[in-house]
Amino acid sequence: MEMLEIIGLLLTLAAVLAYLNHRLLKLPPTIGLMLGSLGLSLGLIAAEVFFPGLADRAEMLLTTDIDFPALLLEGMLGFLLFAGALHVNLDDLAASKWPIAIFASVGVIGSTLLVAGGVHLVSLMLGLGLPMMYCLLFGALISPTDPIAVLAILKKTNAPKGLETKITGESLFNDGIGVVVFLALLEILDTGHVSVQSAAGLFVTEAVGGAALGLVLGYLVYRLIRSIDEYTVEV
Repeated sequence: MEMLEIIGLLLTLAAVLAYLNHRLLKLPPTIGLMLGSLGLSLGLIAAEVFFPGLADRAEMLLTTDIDFPALLLEGMLGFLLFAGALHVNLDDLAASKWPIAIFASVGVIGSTLLVAGGVHLVSLMLGLGLPMMYCLLFGALISPTDPIAVLAILKKTNAPKGLETKITGESLFNDGIGVVVFLALLEILDTGHVSVQSAAGLFVTEAVGGAALGLVLGYLVYRLIRSIDEYTVEV
């Protein structure tokens, strides 16, 4: 399928799922879309019983002309994070800097350990016996949070502003820690050891370098917008 056809198909599916969620499930839109997408995926897998190879053909049809991981990580994710950070108040962020710093560092590492322990325990109960290192990798993979769905729920429930600020701030800074933990564990799994220098260098590149680049580009765009007074150009 061509790129425009894939985009049109995804938008149509999203619209149908959003409508069904609004009329039937009445869940928050982000949660409803996620559950609907999960249901479609599970239905496609279940249909393999009656139509062998259906899931493989669907995957081939959708991914022939598009790299979904690159589109998600290098395209959509940037817009999602921008939307989440667009209305962050820097004064509120500074007032909660210590809780945010703890959540984004100790919290991510603690979440990684807890998830890994839980997955390992469940795997033992099911007789799978997954190695602890793989469980740690999975924990590091899912520990950095995405606040988009959570923030939408908080706005509807009139949660305290401080709670929203802490969740948003933590999500802005946890990716650097998450990447370092994941890649360090991956290096241990691959080579049996990890270099402190490489881990520190990766953190500086991802966290400090990313923040510095964002500040520079943000300031340049800010100065450009300040130099004009035209709504259509500013948008």
